[in-house]
Parts: sequence; structure tokens; C-alpha cells
Amino acid sequence: MLTLDKIYHAAYVLKDVVRNTELIKAPALNSKAQIYLKPENLQVTGSFKVRGAGYMISQLSDEEKAKGVIACSAGNHAQGVALAATKYGIKSVICLPDGAPISKVEATKGYGAEVVMVEGVYDDAYAEAIRLRDEQKYTFIHPFDTENVIAGQGTIGLEILEELPDADAIIVPIGGGGLISGVALAAKKLRPDIKVYGVQAAGAPSMFNSVNNKKIERLDSVSTIADGIAVKEPGENTFKYVNEYVDEIVTVTEDEISSAILALIEQHKMIAEGAGAVSVAAAMFDKVPVSNKKVVCIVSGGNIDVTILNRVIKRGLTRSGRNHSLLVELVDKPGQLKGVSNIIADKGGNVISVHHERAGEGSDINGCYLRIVLETRNFEHIKEITDALSAAGYKLI
Repeated sequence: MLTLDKIYHAAYVLKDVVRNTELIKAPALNSKAQIYLKPENLQVTGSFKVRGAGYMISQLSDEEKAKGVIACSAGNHAQGVALAATKYGIKSVICLPDGAPISKVEATKGYGAEVVMVEGVYDDAYAEAIRLRDEQKYTFIHPFDTENVIAGQGTIGLEILEELPDADAIIVPIGGGGLISGVALAAKKLRPDIKVYGVQAAGAPSMFNSVNNKKIERLDSVSTIADGIAVKEPGENTFKYVNEYVDEIVTVTEDEISSAILALIEQHKMIAEGAGAVSVAAAMFDKVPVSNKKVVCIVSGGNIDVTILNRVIKRGLTRSGRNHSLLVELVDKPGQLKGVSNIIADKGGNVISVHHERAGEGSDINGCYLRIVLETRNFEHIKEITDALSAAGYKLI
């Protein structure tokens, strides 16, 4: 059974291994609450995972260390294990799902691990890691469901309450549940009245479903930009701790995650991966009660692939009314494009692409279509532009 003393011991062991990521005020994320960020995306390796992996490896026996360690991960646990193993002079083998971002794969190699790519998702990588463990006699470092790993993650809860002892709530991303298990146990033991909320991506709600249905359930598939929490089945230990110490679990959509990533970039010059931003999305979109409360959002990681980041930014811009596409039906005669452009310019919109095409079969023989992509301020600005176009007699499709 995990204890608060164990988490304090982990904090002592890790004091020279991890950074104490100080809280950052984030007032613009939700004006109804006092929001703080716990920026574990600025942690060594870019994720909180180094805490659990570092403490777990520090507690291995000499015999276990001599065998070398093996782990499976969507990327962040891999880097934590690789760094900790290299620090202790231990061989490390990491099984990664083939969909893991290239940045995480290369970083894991850079920390000194031998990487094995496995077709599928995290759970497939887990199965291969277990096979190699049995075959090669490695020591397996579970990403979330062992006591020492959970204790390492729980050090985040100690740091939050040391810095903000009157916090009303902590919002925590959930994949397999190791992070929230450690944070919730530490927080509730120190402050039984504090609220701890968990967040999962709507495309990977394994813990959400399991808790609501009161038994561990395995998803058939997962699909989310939050690859770090794309876990099909929670752990037995984490399921138990979540049931005991977590007040509520909610889910957020892909659009909400994208908007949170964009908000962190614009407002705090901070890069978060999808898994790290789900806590912020829950606060931004009032998925949990935050009004008039001091709320800490754990930004659990920042290891996002730049190609994914590009797509997420575009999606976030559209979701927040900063980017909009128009299709205008015109009469094919001189001056039509100029008329549309003048109205958009007068209203302060910025045209970033234009595609003009003649009408096809079944349309007016003198008709044509104008496809325009705009940069806009918000949804009110979009309405202002479309209303002006309609008032001028242009037909919007």
C-alpha cells in the first residue's frame, strides 16, 4: 500500500534529479477562476514521467540493475526510463508504438536507450515489452501501475501544496492513471478537503468508463491527438487509487484540446503536448467546477511533434474563430472579386487564400464560386463579415 511517507522519500531521492517546476499564474484561461499551471512540460525530458521512472530505478536491487531494464511507452515514460537508467549506468530497452512522435523516438535514443518500434498503440508495445522481459530476463519498469512509479509522480502533489497550500482543486491528465494516483493520494492525505479532478481525451476514455461502470474496462481502440494518454486499459492499482481519492473524471474533445494548446502558446509562450493540455482544456471549458476557486492545472508534458503541432494550431484557430472559410456564389463578371475583397478589408478581415472556379453542371451558366480563407479575430468578427457580404447581395453557400 502506497503511503505519504513513501512519496516524501521519493521527493528526497529525486531532489537532485528533477526540477521543482514552480507554479505559473494563468488568469486569462478562465476569468471566473484563479488558474495556476504546474509546468511539467518544462521538466527534465519535457515530462513528469522522469519522476516515477527515476524513483523506480533508484530502488532496484543490484541484481535487477545488472539485468538491465525494459519499458514500454508512448514516448514520455521512455525518455524518463532512458535518462534514469543512463544516470545509474544501466542498460535500457524501450518498446515504442510505431505511431509515437518522431521527436519522442529520437529523444529516447538520445538519452541512451535501445529502441524497439512496435506496430500498434501503447498496449501493443506493452505486450512486446513483456515478451522481451521474459525472454531476456530484463527488469520491467511499468509506466504507471507500480507503487514506486506512483510515488515518484506523487511528488508533484507535494510541490503544489507546498507552494499553494490554499489551493481548492487540482486538475490532472489521466492515461493509465499513475500521475493522478500519486498526486491525489499526496494531496488528500495533506488536505482532505481539496478536490482532485481527472481528465481524459474523449477518444481514449478508459479510466472514465471504468470508474463510471465500477469495473476495469478495456477499450477496443483509442483515437486522439493526446498520444501520451491514449491508453486502452487502466492499471489495477491506479483504478483502486482513483476510486478512493479522485473526486470526478471528465473528458475533453479534440477541438477543446487544440484550443488549450493554442491558448498556452499565445498566452504563456508555452508548448504543451495534447496529453499535457487536457487539464487546461477542462478548466477553459468549465468541465469541472472552477468558478471563484484557486485551481492548479498540471501541464504534464511538452513533447509534441512539430508536424502535429502545426495541425493542432490550425484546428485551434478554427475552433476559436481565428480562421474561417467562406464559399461565395457570384455572377461571373468583372469586379465581383474586388467587391467581396473590399467588404472583407473594410471589416478588418485578412484574406490568406483565394480559389476562383467556374460553376459546374446544374448551376447558372454565368455563375462562379469564390472560396476564401480568412484570418479573423473571433466568431463575432466572422458574423460581422458574413452579415456585410449578405447585406451587399452576395450569396454565401
